[in-house]
Amino acid sequence: MSITVEKKQDLIKDFALGKADTGSVDVQCAILTERVKNLTAHLSFNKKDTQAKRGLIFLVNQRRKLLRYLERKDAQRYKDLIKKLGIRK
Repeated sequence: MSITVEKKQDLIKDFALGKADTGSVDVQCAILTERVKNLTAHLSFNKKDTQAKRGLIFLVNQRRKLLRYLERKDAQRYKDLIKKLGIRK
């Protein structure tokens, strides 16, 4: 259900704002989106896994808070990020 180290490094490389950037809102949202996709796939086969549902809700809320922060601070970067991630508002 978690993402591999290689996948995480690829996401950091794709969404980083600078060379040593690993914690910006863009990178965090990209990693959370990948984790949400993995949990969604898991829940499609394991419908009664309530702990995974709870974890999914937590991750979605965490991503939503980060996106709301980014929208307040830099609206254009927010629009670019949601387009790049393929998520809707």
